[in-house]
Amino acid sequence: MPKRTQKLIVVTGASTGMGASAARELACQGFHVLAGVRRDRDADAIRSTGIEPVILDITKSEQADALAARVAGDPRALHALVNNAGIQVNAPVEALPMEQWRWVFEVNLFGHIAVTQALLPALLRSKGRVINISSVGGKIAMPTYGAYAGTKFALEAVSDSLRREVAPLGVQVVVVEPGGVRTEMAARGIATANHLAAQMTPEQDERYGSLVQAINTLMDSGTAAGRTADAAARVIAKAVTTRRPRTRYTIGLDAALLTRLPRILSDRMLDRISAANLRRHYPKGAAA
Repeated sequence: MPKRTQKLIVVTGASTGMGASAARELACQGFHVLAGVRRDRDADAIRSTGIEPVILDITKSEQADALAARVAGDPRALHALVNNAGIQVNAPVEALPMEQWRWVFEVNLFGHIAVTQALLPALLRSKGRVINISSVGGKIAMPTYGAYAGTKFALEAVSDSLRREVAPLGVQVVVVEPGGVRTEMAARGIATANHLAAQMTPEQDERYGSLVQAINTLMDSGTAAGRTADAAARVIAKAVTTRRPRTRYTIGLDAALLTRLPRILSDRMLDRISAANLRRHYPKGAAA
């Protein structure tokens, strides 16, 4: 694919999971991928033909600026930015410390905006595209998902606004909404949820302890039944390469269904469905 070898792709959060798989898939399709990773050992693991690791913590402006300078100094056009980096933090709204709320938004929203701002001049020159990896949580928010879903709802809104701003300038903006995907993110999210639950007050634990356990069980089962990271990467690659991409793509049947439910069901009906789905995951003898 000689034309593609003359184009760059930036993928953030490429150390593991969907980001790493997307970087490999796009490199196989002939692009030169700048794969954002946070540690040298992750760079060593992903470096291969067509993949050039770059140290990138999206919350650090100097690293975003260094990436922009790397892109600006390359004769190849920047075809796409894939904003994939992210963390999952689950806890009841009452029990999640404010510093955690701010950190989740810093990583899952403001970091993406910072990288997008840094690379938009290059994308405007090349008439490229921005691919924002959202989530089914950007359309529907389960209990304890307030912070995580809040960032994804916000990313959906920012994507809509950005798309309408830059479409007249030739830049396309696409949202990808994964459902369950078999990556390390869910396991890390469960570990974080358990760590935060251990810090709840006795009163908070009485109110929410069983709920947290039920959500963790649901998350674990949903991930185990989800798509592989490689399958998710193929959807991301489609969003990157399709000449006229849709504004949104889902990954997995669960995402295809859940992202549509808020359009056709009332909030109260969604509440009842959510409660019924969670009930079977509560610890035995606990009140749902």
